[in-house]
Amino acid sequence: MLNDIELTDLRQQFPVLSQQVNDHPLIYLDNAATSQKPLCVLEAINTYYRDINANVHRASHALSAQATSAYENARDICAQFINANSSKEIIWTRGTTEAINLIANCLTTSIQAGDEIIISTLEHHANIVPWQMLAQRTGAILKVIPLLPSTDIDIQAYKQLLSDKTKLVAVSHVSNAIGTVNPIEEIITLAKQTGAKVLIDGAQAIAHWQVDVQALGCDFYVFSGHKMYGPTGIGVLWGKEEALNQLPPWQGGGEMIKTVSFAQTTYNELPFKFEAGTPNIAGAISLARAMTFLTSYDRQVLAAHEAELLAYTTAQLENMPRIKIIGAPHHRAGGVSFIMDDAHNSDVGMLLDLQGIAVRTGHHCAQPLMQSLNLSGTIRVSLAIYNTKAEIDFFIKALNELQDLL
Repeated sequence: MLNDIELTDLRQQFPVLSQQVNDHPLIYLDNAATSQKPLCVLEAINTYYRDINANVHRASHALSAQATSAYENARDICAQFINANSSKEIIWTRGTTEAINLIANCLTTSIQAGDEIIISTLEHHANIVPWQMLAQRTGAILKVIPLLPSTDIDIQAYKQLLSDKTKLVAVSHVSNAIGTVNPIEEIITLAKQTGAKVLIDGAQAIAHWQVDVQALGCDFYVFSGHKMYGPTGIGVLWGKEEALNQLPPWQGGGEMIKTVSFAQTTYNELPFKFEAGTPNIAGAISLARAMTFLTSYDRQVLAAHEAELLAYTTAQLENMPRIKIIGAPHHRAGGVSFIMDDAHNSDVGMLLDLQGIAVRTGHHCAQPLMQSLNLSGTIRVSLAIYNTKAEIDFFIKALNELQDLL
């Protein structure tokens, strides 16, 4: 775990953490929704627009050359960050949602009526709706892995769902709503035995530990920059080169072409085939800076700090008589969800905000999961590397006072 000096130094790199909210020091516990940004990321955005603002790949002048170099260097950094086989496998997107939609749309011509797509009950809407839309377009069948009472995925039920009709399995690495960590290695291995492609939604995992896409063996891994200390509006679709080459382009326009005539267009090679139009250049550059920021620390130490803080938070909540923690998975990461007897989730959230404590309330874009748990929503506390035990103590104290008030 980070010692006090290391944690103080780390927190000083996040300017937003020093502000007051409702006359209280900000305690930011909504990191699963979006994380805060360190100074180096903010400076990377500013440097691009201030010093090298130009379009990439399309000009011979100096600013364009500098912008292109920084942009493609960011792609190389990202490839190293997740151990991709090649930077060609890194496709910049607006985020996890766009990455999933890209794959779902590109699979339209290869998915047939009667083919099966498997997702899980734990999924965020972004890993449900695009597959529903694909099924509606093609006549494919969407199947859902149920949960055990612990809120772990039911692997035995998953095995029974798999068949030679399974063309795609799309599951989250970590549940955004309740923190369940899925056994994706086993999920991937089982899917591969049927010949199915596998997409992993890594939005809630990528900030918490090192991800090695080659070791995982999935076909696609997607994540967003803003949940891992980078900016909004930028994300990554990683795909095996072979899998990406099998897909047609998604959007048409500049950059994704080799030649265009009114008679015929030929398409560019990876990764540009999937990057039509002017990209989010500043976003890619500053996301790469967030990655180098993370790798400047020992990732195992950061992960241990978060895990210890999450265990402490969970234990404190378990000791509160009116609090019910949602789920008891074998492995939880990122955060914990709970409800308070006889209190509306949004009331709890608003009253905590009055003391400067930011938590998330609602269904967390996981309505099918909430329906399966007979809940309308939860209160979610989600942690990051800059959170402290003192912040959790203040949060628990405030929650105890709210119990009496409500």
